[in-house]
Amino acid sequence: MHNFKELKVWQNARKIVKEIYLDTKDFPSDEKFGLISQMRRSAVSIPSNIAEGSGRNTDKDFKYFLNVALGSAYELQTLLFLSQDVGLMSHERMSELSTLLEEVQKMIYGLIKTIKV
Repeated sequence: MHNFKELKVWQNARKIVKEIYLDTKDFPSDEKFGLISQMRRSAVSIPSNIAEGSGRNTDKDFKYFLNVALGSAYELQTLLFLSQDVGLMSHERMSELSTLLEEVQKMIYGLIKTIKV
């Protein structure tokens, strides 16, 4: 079992959630059940799956949940591009968030590689 609160990747993923919530609050209300919901859910999924996996009893389970978190990170990255494509997010802001997200993706991938199952 790992202490997820001490994992830098979990801490950074939480920061991304905060940024996504702050940015999407300015999206138009007709996106409430579209991009807003999907972006928030995929962002929340990243630290949530890291935490859930760290609480499991086996490295195999931890690795599984890290892979789910990584998938959510890639989903969120796609949603950032789509938000820019439809004019809801500037290129500059999308790039900033994408850079933060890519760092988390690398950290998750690195953690996955350290787990021997």
